[in-house]
Amino acid sequence: QVQLVESGGGLVQAGGSLRLSCAASGGTFSRYTMGWFRQAPGKEREFVAAIVWSARYIEYADSVKGRFTISRDNAKNTAYLQMNSLKPEDTAVYYCAARRDSSSVYWQSRRYDYWGQGTQVTVSS
Repeated sequence: QVQLVESGGGLVQAGGSLRLSCAASGGTFSRYTMGWFRQAPGKEREFVAAIVWSARYIEYADSVKGRFTISRDNAKNTAYLQMNSLKPEDTAVYYCAARRDSSSVYWQSRRYDYWGQGTQVTVSS
């Protein structure tokens, strides 16, 4: 089974930056779409960003567009989420997800096959 492990979460002041990493291991992963989602207490899980294997197609939620950047290093089987100009409303548990054998990006959680355990991001005011 493919395993995803997030890292890089923590506490940061408003206006600061943080970079999350998502490392994939445990199987062949030649072509896949990677996504980032987040969930705050009492709220639904929401889409943040997604990127295909080739990085040809990338999408962001309107709430993070211009502040967050998703990228990937396929040689390391790792996806990243660079978060700049962080706001208190960005506070949430952030999850990475993967969909195998895909050349498209998806906004829906149900489209993804594998999920990490999540990493907490807290932005203080």
